[in-house]
Amino acid sequence: MVPLRFVAESLGAQVEWVEATRTVTITDTPYPAVPTVGRTGGEFRTLYSAELTTLNYLTTGTFAVHTLVANAIDGLVEFDTFGVLQPSLAKHWTISPDGLVYTFTLREGVPWLTWDGREYAEVVAQDFVDSARYVLTRANASATANIVFRFIRGAEEFFNGTTTDFSTVGVRALDRYTVQYTLKAPATFFLSALTYVCFFPVNGAFLAETGARFATDHRTFLSNGAYILRAHVPQNRRELVKNTRYWDSDNVHIDRLFFQFNREAAQLAPEMFVRGEVSSASIPTAIIDGWRLDPTRRDLIRPAPVGAFAFWHGFNFDPRFAAQFEPENWRRAVRNLNFRKTIFHGLDRVAAMLTFDPFDPTRQLSNTITPVNFISVDGVDYTELPALRAVQEMTVFSQALALTHRNRALSELRAQGVTFPIKVKMPFSTGSPDWTNRVQVIKQQMENLLGRDFIEIIPVGYPPTGFLDATRRAGNYALQEVNWGPDFLDPEAYTMPFEAGNRSYSDIALVDTNYQRLLDAAKAEVSNKRRRFELFAAAEAYLIQNALVIPYRVGGGGYVASLLHPFQGPFAAAGPSTGKFKFQRLLERPMNIAQFNEAQLIWNRDRVAALRKAGQ
Repeated sequence: MVPLRFVAESLGAQVEWVEATRTVTITDTPYPAVPTVGRTGGEFRTLYSAELTTLNYLTTGTFAVHTLVANAIDGLVEFDTFGVLQPSLAKHWTISPDGLVYTFTLREGVPWLTWDGREYAEVVAQDFVDSARYVLTRANASATANIVFRFIRGAEEFFNGTTTDFSTVGVRALDRYTVQYTLKAPATFFLSALTYVCFFPVNGAFLAETGARFATDHRTFLSNGAYILRAHVPQNRRELVKNTRYWDSDNVHIDRLFFQFNREAAQLAPEMFVRGEVSSASIPTAIIDGWRLDPTRRDLIRPAPVGAFAFWHGFNFDPRFAAQFEPENWRRAVRNLNFRKTIFHGLDRVAAMLTFDPFDPTRQLSNTITPVNFISVDGVDYTELPALRAVQEMTVFSQALALTHRNRALSELRAQGVTFPIKVKMPFSTGSPDWTNRVQVIKQQMENLLGRDFIEIIPVGYPPTGFLDATRRAGNYALQEVNWGPDFLDPEAYTMPFEAGNRSYSDIALVDTNYQRLLDAAKAEVSNKRRRFELFAAAEAYLIQNALVIPYRVGGGGYVASLLHPFQGPFAAAGPSTGKFKFQRLLERPMNIAQFNEAQLIWNRDRVAALRKAGQ
């Protein structure tokens, strides 16, 4: 007897086993002729211009560090190509009936390796306890400690010093290979949070040995993941090599990852890709037209997939910039609702997006902070819940509304002693040609609409290395394009930048306390998922309708020339997994736009099947 699956797949059909109905489905749609496999081995090379200031994944909130580290260190679980959670360092786990206790059994024999491949120790349950203790030790100033104590019983009390007894924290090594987390409240999305770096393990002996030098370079860093961090030489290079002792080495296909520092990376990389000197390059808007008209280059470029990062224009309610930009004048102006609505409705987002994607500028626009398709409840996308549906349907850019609010703001602000034009310091990264162009477009567009006697937008460029430390985190801006990536699969994941007291973004509670009240009510609902989502939707709608932020776009996108398959690596709507090279192979030729579109259709179809099969 010839197996049905063999016959069907030989004819180009897809065969799926649906566990829920215990039936087999056969889809006879053949795969289009797109490159879907690639070769095993080889080296991935690219350029970068923004240097990392640390590799300490337990303290930094920098996403670029997270994605680098995710290639070298595994957590308990991981996302696969379709965004389905799979075992990683944990072979399996159990969840208590009340949803509070998660017990994980680790793989045995997974080594911690030094930069030159020497085994330092075995990964054991205590490594997860040591990691949690390090993150929750206030003196270590972890930027992600709040994520740990968001979930773990007793974690916030230890962090705040209410207790110094770490045994009261809900992280325990039951034996050498069993680690147990106890939550302070049920959270069905806790497993997705474990893919975030603050839950990654660390070897306690190595921490003690390296002290303050831990994770400052490759020599003070241990790997247990798909790749070993072979070199990290600031202002020079980063190099990772395949970990041949990796527990899942059959799914690691590229032998070496090489990242070369160059301050002119954005300008140089496209031509280096044409010469075969790098494997991937972003294509700035300024040269896309030329490439599309050039028959030797037009098939080298394709869109980059859209991601889960949210981008918005953030107002700074606590300006800490130089006197020449008149911070006190800005502080009074930005607390006025009509002034904020003037900017909200006066910023032409499509004009701004033309500097990023001149062919499809609306592809990534978003009226909400939480992106469409991030998460759903009862079959309803979160952004389609009633409170956010109204936001989805609202007009953001409107000349008429902008001028109406400007006229109201003028009289109100004059009465408060605000002087005009109001100076608006708007930082941008000089490492991004598109961003450099975009702030100039915004300046011209908004000053023309609102009047140069009303507003003066002042773009100020900063180098890419340390950009956020110099601008957003320092409060050194009036209006800035900012972003945030979710850390777990729940609407709460997009709220952290707007929490009261968050000075690394802007403390919204300085001007409006209603949002925090709505947010607290949403977080308190842990038993009714539908009600929880509706409360978060109401809070997010309030945030946007009161112009406390200006929603802009989702992440990713733009255009690239790349030998990577855009849908072959891990996919995750939360955490750093999308930056991993596991599962990836190098293609012989880059995809063109038509092939990308076909591949995306296939991936979307297969993802739906994978999620259905996983019961998600």
